[in-house]
Amino acid sequence: MDYLDTLSQFSSNLDYRTLDADVKDQVGWILADTVAAMAAGSAEPELRAIAKKQAHVTANSHAAQLIGLGACSTAEAAAFINGTSGTFLEMDEGNRFSRGHPAVHVIPAALALSQERDASAENFLAAMVVGYEVGSRLGAASQLRGAMHPHGTWGTIGAGAACARVADMQALDMRQTINIAASLTTATSKQTMLEGGLVRNVYAGLSNRNGLLALNLAECGFTGERDGPSSLLGKIISESFQPDAVTQGLGQDLHLMRNYFKLHSCCRYNHGTLDAIDQMAATQSLPSAEEIDRIEVVTYHLAAELNDPAPNNTLAAKFSVPFAVATRIVNNSSALSSFTWDAVRNPHTLALAQRVSVLHDPAMSARLPNERPATVTLYLKDGSSRTGQAGVNRGDDASPYTREELRQKFMNLTSRIWPTAHCENLLQATLDLADLKLPLQTWTALLAHSPE
Repeated sequence: MDYLDTLSQFSSNLDYRTLDADVKDQVGWILADTVAAMAAGSAEPELRAIAKKQAHVTANSHAAQLIGLGACSTAEAAAFINGTSGTFLEMDEGNRFSRGHPAVHVIPAALALSQERDASAENFLAAMVVGYEVGSRLGAASQLRGAMHPHGTWGTIGAGAACARVADMQALDMRQTINIAASLTTATSKQTMLEGGLVRNVYAGLSNRNGLLALNLAECGFTGERDGPSSLLGKIISESFQPDAVTQGLGQDLHLMRNYFKLHSCCRYNHGTLDAIDQMAATQSLPSAEEIDRIEVVTYHLAAELNDPAPNNTLAAKFSVPFAVATRIVNNSSALSSFTWDAVRNPHTLALAQRVSVLHDPAMSARLPNERPATVTLYLKDGSSRTGQAGVNRGDDASPYTREELRQKFMNLTSRIWPTAHCENLLQATLDLADLKLPLQTWTALLAHSPE
């Protein structure tokens, strides 16, 4: 039995009811965090515009929710729109081992299909766990080519596995769906994020939609390669692939238990730098932009690539270390409000960003993935300097945010479109759902709330 048989059997046989209480609690917070990211992202004008073009609104009782839009559509459209909205604000959770964002590639597809087929809460949650583990493990076992963006790649296979689990497929058919999904990934470009190409935001939406397509093809008798993931990740989009690593600790060491959550509203590669600034701020107030002569950031190679001091839109701003540093200092925050169009156009922020240099330290790159380090030095006009350092980023399992911090994040994001009372009810309902205390249909009814 090869690694893909083992992975397929795990995916088909996972019984959500038998998972430990701490795992169910983590599932609840990952689900809540992803829903919040989708809800907040739904307020973006580009997302609303594409939803109008792509989603045929229907009142069918088995239709899927377009979260935050107060409407329903087909499962395919909902998987695409919700997956797209979930990445718009760069607030979705991720996994440092897979070097990507498993949940947002899986939950929209599993949810849409579960609504279409009237699945149980237990089945939907099992699909979420399966999809997360399949996608994250394949990502961790591979090394994507440097020009690839991780969105839209191995996440498609995770979405396919999640949909197959919703459909209660046995191991042989699960394997077939995974193999088909491997042929439905997209050729994603990292340059889109660096240049602020908003097409980057649809990569996760395409993964969700194509994962659902993989299931439909398998159910209609279509077939894939004998080992699609090995072809895709071993020969096409990745520099290397280690099949044995995919199943290491499978079923005992869940990747979702070692995820990270985000409070900084920008690319994860910025977070070490922002954590270092937060460290300085924790001991004394930060100097004003006018007091600073220049700023030097030393960090690992992936973060050092994000060196554009003049981003042309909000997406590019989220992938700019100089802008992230400058907006953190000017606005005294790295939350969502510091990466809006108003923030991107702020002349004080842009002027400070021009005085930020970003340097690569190979020794810091060698500390990946356990740490994502950065050292930030503020050189002041009076001749003094201040330095902050970060190793393990806040939000990682090694330095987690508190549940209260995650609750505040959920409220901040969802209150962008819904009343506070509804947001509070939805959060509690999401945690109850993960604990199997609530039917799926009761929970999805809360997602139908129209935006204010």
